[in-house]
Amino acid sequence: MSAGEIEKSVAAGEAGKPATGGATGKPAAGGATGAEIAAGASGAAPASVLAAREELLRQRLAGRRSTPRTGIARADREAPLPLSFGQQQLWFLNSLDPESPEYLVPVLRRLRGPLDTDALTAAWGVLVGRHEILRTRYRLDNGEPVQVVDPPRAPGLPVVDLGALPVSEREPRALALAGESAAQPFDLAAQWPARARLIRIADDDHLLVVVFHHIACDAWSIQVFERELGALYGAFTAGRPSPLPPLPVQYADFAAWQRGRVTGPALERRLDYWRGRLADSTPTELPTARPRPPVRDWRGAAVPLSVPVPLAAGLRELSRVHGVTLYTTLLAAFQALLSRYTGRDDITIGTVVSERTRPELQGLIGYGINSLVMHGSWRGEPSFTELLAGARDTVLGAFDHQETPFARLVDELSPARDTSRTPLFQIAFTLHEAPDGALDLPGIDVRVTELPWRTAKFDLALQVEETADQGLRGQLEFATSLFDPEWVETLAASFLRLLGALVDAPDSPVTRLPLQDEREIAVVAPFDLCPAGEARPMHEVFQGRAAENPTAVAVAAPGETLSYGELNTRANRIAHHLKALGVGPETLVGVCLGRGPELVPALLGVLKSGAAYVPLDPTHPVDRWAFVLGDTGAPVVVTTSEYVERLAGVYEGRLVVLDRDAEAIAAAPGSNPAPSRVGPDALAYVIYTSGSTGRPKGVCVSHAQVWRLL
Repeated sequence: MSAGEIEKSVAAGEAGKPATGGATGKPAAGGATGAEIAAGASGAAPASVLAAREELLRQRLAGRRSTPRTGIARADREAPLPLSFGQQQLWFLNSLDPESPEYLVPVLRRLRGPLDTDALTAAWGVLVGRHEILRTRYRLDNGEPVQVVDPPRAPGLPVVDLGALPVSEREPRALALAGESAAQPFDLAAQWPARARLIRIADDDHLLVVVFHHIACDAWSIQVFERELGALYGAFTAGRPSPLPPLPVQYADFAAWQRGRVTGPALERRLDYWRGRLADSTPTELPTARPRPPVRDWRGAAVPLSVPVPLAAGLRELSRVHGVTLYTTLLAAFQALLSRYTGRDDITIGTVVSERTRPELQGLIGYGINSLVMHGSWRGEPSFTELLAGARDTVLGAFDHQETPFARLVDELSPARDTSRTPLFQIAFTLHEAPDGALDLPGIDVRVTELPWRTAKFDLALQVEETADQGLRGQLEFATSLFDPEWVETLAASFLRLLGALVDAPDSPVTRLPLQDEREIAVVAPFDLCPAGEARPMHEVFQGRAAENPTAVAVAAPGETLSYGELNTRANRIAHHLKALGVGPETLVGVCLGRGPELVPALLGVLKSGAAYVPLDPTHPVDRWAFVLGDTGAPVVVTTSEYVERLAGVYEGRLVVLDRDAEAIAAAPGSNPAPSRVGPDALAYVIYTSGSTGRPKGVCVSHAQVWRLL
């Protein structure tokens, strides 16, 4: 539905109940709350109109509307049952690494009180029998995955009794068993995608462990599961039959309906929009603590984030004034933060939206979400108000075209998969609504229990949840293969300070808003050799630092250290050697080196020669080297003997081999080269994207942009 259609519907006075949708373990609005859908580009709107628009968008995303629609028909059970688009993507990912726990969804609940295990076992059995998706297997039929729904049977609820262990050992053992269960993969061809076990810690203390595969579950499903399990348990303990009405449709019906609906000209129109919207987008690359592994590592961790009630109120008021929702404001703020950390003026973030756009889908367990790509771009030094307007347009367009299956979008825009990262976006943002209730078992105190480890589906994911007291809480989930917790903690603190600053001064340029508090600024200030507005080429600033502290350690590597003076001398000799080869301003020089003591002198040497460097990752295939070198036309590549043979097959230019040419380089002057024509706006380096959205693109970064990043 377009913004204009929603505007007309508001005038007609439609109303409905809010709904949520989510991706990973918690209910999420994920952008599924938006007065901006109707606000368009016109700016602020009266609070009453915004509230009506907000409510209408929620009902649309929940599938509630006043005009009747044709229902979802029952799929032919005699024919092969297709997977939904989201299921097919998860099936494919699971097939790539069937042993990975990345797509498992564990639900752990601590149950304290006189638990009726027979009633809980019966409730679990009825719930599995009620939802076909929980007793569905997946097999290939003529090369395509299909769903195989098994007849209902009691799955049982195994009980592990830890009563024989000493009391002090029971809880750690229970958590260890829960972790083992949560990490055990499913064989989707042979097993149902849900299992449960009950761990008895004491007569009145149990740990319920339920594990779903993501192919059959999302955050909404967890709410459905808990609500229905509680209702069934309460009825059975009271001697009553199941109080749950029959389901109007099953997930297989939805999958077949979706397949038949999202096709033909309508799908092509949506794909055309995304092709245009994402044509110039490039992956948002944050500075990492370690090189990106060639195959993405699923291991992750999280850093908590808490937005106080007064600041949350300020963000809501800012949203109201500018006619957008809290989701859009947080999205724009997150984009501003990432821009500050990357020096980029285009930021791509992923989000999720519920596909449960019809009333008969509200009570289904199953994978009912779709991913959207929010690509923001700007020029110059915009204020946050300007960023907010751009984010509103981005959200408007994305939600007008939200029915485009993400899997189809990936096939269109990223046919060549990069195993080191997720397609189209590597950073995600989701706004969660407060959970609509939780597991309620009569006479039992139910508490959520978390495992000590977690997975990370993206490089970085910001998850925020609205709290009952009107504050915000959340976390930054991150890939531990790329980032250290301390760095993510700093990022979280910077985000909070940025939120406070943009509430106080939304019309100020986002590049000038503080990311540090006064104490941190005081620590950094003595080393600020290039104040804002006085950017100089990086190598000139380095030279000043080396002159002031020539004996201080600048580079440390296993078995070798370099002082600032030694580093400066080495870099100078490389610079003079490159200049003798004709390298100078506006030259691009390839640098193919591993992370060793020779890397930093080489990079500084290229900059001191007046040129810009083009990094060539030694872990990348030579075909990528060939593309980058051909695209840049780099006349010289700095490397070592280790990579000469591989380069020789794809590159015909001049090689400066640091170990082989060591004698000639050592004969070059060790003094600083004469100042070149390089200014702060000159190129410092050109780094290439992964090519996950097509051909790799070279991102040109100037010296001034590096200072802005630092």
